[in-house]
Amino acid sequence: MTQNTDSAVRLTRTLDAPRDDVWRMRTDPIEFAAWYGPDGATVEVTQWELHPGGRRHLAMDVETPGGPMTMRFTGEFVEVTEPQRLVYTEGMAAQPHPDTRVEVQFHEDGGRTTVELTHYGIPAGSPGEAGWAMALDHLATRVQSA
Repeated sequence: MTQNTDSAVRLTRTLDAPRDDVWRMRTDPIEFAAWYGPDGATVEVTQWELHPGGRRHLAMDVETPGGPMTMRFTGEFVEVTEPQRLVYTEGMAAQPHPDTRVEVQFHEDGGRTTVELTHYGIPAGSPGEAGWAMALDHLATRVQSA
């Protein structure tokens, strides 16, 4: 399910896994790199300080119509409330784009977890929205195989 506002993309997925498992796959840098990104992307986490004020840096290699491209993301963790809520900023390294804000809520019900993701600063219908949708699908596949 995807809901858009003028300034944010909202995505929701319900996963067949306990909240603690989904939290770990979302906050452990090795697990995160294994599922994050659009189809065909590879991710390397180069810095991951999971606490408020901690830095996060990652590189994502993707194929584009113009050939291979590496996107470098930087940001800072704003809120880490295990296992309910994760908030961080995200920007493109060495790009003149303003930082965006990602808020993720984790709700458990009967051993299943609903993930509610809001990415402020990403327009509806953008490649960023499509990338998040694919990434959450990858996360769903990963938790089912764990």
